[in-house]
This record gives sequence, C-alpha cells and structure tokens, in this order.
Amino acid sequence: MARHVFLTGPPGVGKTTLIQKTSEVLRSSGVPVDGFYTEEVRQGGRRIGFDVVTLSGSRGPLSRTGSEPPPGKRECRVGQYVVDVTSFEQLALPVLRNAGSSSGSGQRVCVIDEIGKMELFSQPFIQAVRQTLSTPGTIILGTIPVPKGKPLALVEEIRNRSDVKVFSVTKENRNHLLPDIVTCVQSSRK
Repeated sequence: MARHVFLTGPPGVGKTTLIQKTSEVLRSSGVPVDGFYTEEVRQGGRRIGFDVVTLSGSRGPLSRTGSEPPPGKRECRVGQYVVDVTSFEQLALPVLRNAGSSSGSGQRVCVIDEIGKMELFSQPFIQAVRQTLSTPGTIILGTIPVPKGKPLALVEEIRNRSDVKVFSVTKENRNHLLPDIVTCVQSSRK
C-alpha cells in the first residue's frame, strides 16, 4: 500500500502547480499540511533562478544564475545556476524536522517540491528526507525529476520504495490528475 505520493515529469510540465492545488484541497478538508515548494524567479521575462517557499509563507533563494558562491563556501552549481545551500537549509530543514517529529493523532502531509540536483547538494536535507520517509504518521507529497544522465541516488531510492506511488505528469494528463492525487494521499491517511 502506497503511503507517500510523488510526482515526476519534465521541467515546466506542471508538477509544482499540482502540488499547490493538492495542498489547498487537503487543507480545506482539514488535513494538516506543511512543507515547501520551489518557484521560478524571473526578471525581464528571463528565468534567473529559483526560490524556496514554505507553505507558511517564508521565502528565500535556492539558486541564481551566474552568481558567485558566498565567501568561504564551496560552489554548488547546476548548469548556469549557483545553489545557495545555506539559504535552502534554513528554510527546508525546520519544515522537515517538524514533519519528522510528528506526534499526536492523525496523519500529517509534508510537501517536498522538489528532491532534485540542487536540493541534493545538502547532506542534512538528504538525511531529513530519509527520516521523514520512515516517520509513522507522516505522508510525503513530493516531486522528483525524470531520470536522465547519472541517476540521483536518493531519487532512485524513493522511486523504488514499496510504500511510494509515483504519478508521471504530462501535458496531456496534468489537468486530470488532481482528483487521483488527492484520493491517493487521503487513502494513505486511513
């Protein structure tokens, strides 16, 4: 039986939008939802990076194009983007630790959008995701990239877990998946 629900698909196909809509539906039906998503940052019509946005409204940079790493920090780069690991950890880790220490009755949903190359520069994030995956009473609603190039160890680990249901999002099905995703998460809570 699947407990965690992940969406996968090419960049820009609508995974984050589906995560946000699912979160809204779950919250409106009284399900406790916490977590974060990544959002494009545009300037003059060009994408210049990504921000991490928590569901409680905090925001900070995940990456920017061509910027230099902070002094004394190793450079973590994905393509043209320099990843701000410190900023990412300050926002994402408290949310995951909070979800991972879930206590009391009822299932909680933890949104992790996304578990990809940029986020995987953080070892504490990798540990927190593994911890959250194994925490009773916590359901992860997340996104993972489609496999291309060298496999990402944590992503493959998630994809191969018996308690994970992966939905492949395409331009053709993205407008019809919301009810299935919501149903899958809600049935995990029973």
